[in-house]
Amino acid sequence: WQQHFVTNMFIRPSEAEYNDVSIPPDFTVVNACALTNKKWQEHGLNSEVCVAIDVEKKMAVIMGTWYGGENKKLIFSLMNYWLPMEGTLPMHCSASVDMKGENAALFFGLSGTGKTTLSADPNRQLIGDDEHGWHDTDGIFNFEGGCYAKTIDLKIENEPDIWNAIKAPAALLENVCVDPKTGDVDYSNTTKTQNGRVSYPIFHIDNHEPTSRGGHPKNVIFLTADAFGVLPPVSKLSTEQALYHFITGYTAKVAGTERGVTEPEATFSACFGAAFLTMHPTKYADLLRQRLDTHGASAYLVNTGWAGGAYGVGKRMAIGATRSCITAILDGSIDSLSESDFEKDPIFGFSVPKAVPGIDASVPLIPRDAWTDKDAYDAQREKLALMFQDNFKKYTVGDVIDYSAFGPS
Repeated sequence: WQQHFVTNMFIRPSEAEYNDVSIPPDFTVVNACALTNKKWQEHGLNSEVCVAIDVEKKMAVIMGTWYGGENKKLIFSLMNYWLPMEGTLPMHCSASVDMKGENAALFFGLSGTGKTTLSADPNRQLIGDDEHGWHDTDGIFNFEGGCYAKTIDLKIENEPDIWNAIKAPAALLENVCVDPKTGDVDYSNTTKTQNGRVSYPIFHIDNHEPTSRGGHPKNVIFLTADAFGVLPPVSKLSTEQALYHFITGYTAKVAGTERGVTEPEATFSACFGAAFLTMHPTKYADLLRQRLDTHGASAYLVNTGWAGGAYGVGKRMAIGATRSCITAILDGSIDSLSESDFEKDPIFGFSVPKAVPGIDASVPLIPRDAWTDKDAYDAQREKLALMFQDNFKKYTVGDVIDYSAFGPS
């Protein structure tokens, strides 16, 4: 099963490379998922699950977890160690280009923010859904050869590319419920877990980019599932604000994606992937700044979370509304607006469009307008701003560029 997973997820060698036993492996992973570390407390670990890496011996061991994602995230952690030393920025993001192979875009975001869903666009070519590098000369490239999508409430009308990818041979479903009589999968049944997944080769997506590469992106999009209902559906960021939000990595832990979490709660994950970083977050931010400055990409913050109130009161953004915001970014509609078409958020400082062609008027672009109780919104916004400020203090210590002035005040 684990072998099937990595065959789906990693870049496939050619037949000649596969059969050539003289080619040494770059790295060896031993997946001992059925074993546990009995001495985990003695070793200062958090549980019996263990992922041990020896960089010098180029070998790693996975113990105590059957979760397929551990295989790919282990290798991603290594890429976060090796690539910055070569001047390449490793990124926890999805990427796509238009049907001409141009207008590349990056989508940063943690599990549950829509990173995989929003990058699987029938009007664009998918480079990859999760892990990429940005080279200063060659542009962006995918680390992987497959996709790993969440399946909760999956429907063909909302996510046709992912739905169809599951139907093709070699797709591997994980942690989903199957009717024992009919064999049908019920993606709305979360009695096992809300973190159901499917792994499939990227060529299951009809309009994937065959080289898994793109030029330098024109747009960098940070996705967040704001459980407080404070952040707007889309806002434009300056370069410095982009670096602040990149280091901050705010979203919500969505039920089922973290053990013990049964409802969304605010969390911060540096560079939208703190668990996989092997260097200080500002090292990756420095590389991102170089890329943004050199290649002139625009940056945006897109909220796929709640509007009209916090979780339990407001409603989560409809996928169609979020897609319209993404389209307005990618087709240049937002970038072409004049300064007077934006409203500056008095606390967070980013620029929020008042109206955008192609985005329905029912989408609450100014989030405060969607709250019945304006005072409650103001209090909620200040509460979230303080959380941002408290979180960011640790990134201002030492010989680093302090971006705190570009966050909430």
